[in-house]
Amino acid sequence: MIDSHCHLDLKEYNGRRDEVIAEAVRAGVHTLVNIGADLESSRRSVALAERFDSVYAAVGVHPHDAKTVDDNVLDELKKMTEHEKVVAIGEIGLDYYRDLSPRDVQRRAFVQQLELAVDLDMPIVIHTREAFRDTVDIVRPYAPALVGGVFHCFPGNAREAKEVLDLGFHVSVGGRITYKNALSAVMATAVPLEKILLETDAPFLTPVPFRGKTNSPAYIPYICRKLAELKGIDPAEVEKVTDRNTQKLFHLVETFGG
Repeated sequence: MIDSHCHLDLKEYNGRRDEVIAEAVRAGVHTLVNIGADLESSRRSVALAERFDSVYAAVGVHPHDAKTVDDNVLDELKKMTEHEKVVAIGEIGLDYYRDLSPRDVQRRAFVQQLELAVDLDMPIVIHTREAFRDTVDIVRPYAPALVGGVFHCFPGNAREAKEVLDLGFHVSVGGRITYKNALSAVMATAVPLEKILLETDAPFLTPVPFRGKTNSPAYIPYICRKLAELKGIDPAEVEKVTDRNTQKLFHLVETFGG
């Protein structure tokens, strides 16, 4: 199994990071994509990828920190992508829930990083919260030139998911689908399995039965089993297809058979 989106560089894992990664591997999670949220966390993501065979990195600036984006930041992000284990630009996008950066600044930083992804032929990891329409409107003209991307922890409904899929993107699902009466579970049921990635967003959004505790990539099997239950198929099929989706999106393997 693959955790397509986690934040193991955060302080919640200080003093036990190695064990958390080892636990994930023991749980059958063979690949983890650690996601940057600002320049420093992007650097930490690359450092983790260098230390652990199972870890890959994405680099980018989250909308919360959009006000920090300037030419120097973009240049450093570009340099980081030269590392062989950096697989995406992200997480980037818009967050109108917290508004920690002004909305016009968020939109500008989003466009700058979309252009970077196009220039570098790299997929993107998109964050959108209470900003779906602006996010889609901004990304739409770039979609034909992008090599792919994922709307992480997709917050929308099935109709909105179809709009994203029609632009050529994937959606990822995490612990929310295990919550009682979760709208994301309804969305995940409707979306074709071939367009879904699994994620934890660890340390956030811990799945049932661990809700209330710090999330971990080792909990991906619980998300996998829940998605299998929603779709009425074997968890092994969910694992096979979602792993393949993630590997293809992030170019983690060269070829596929079967």
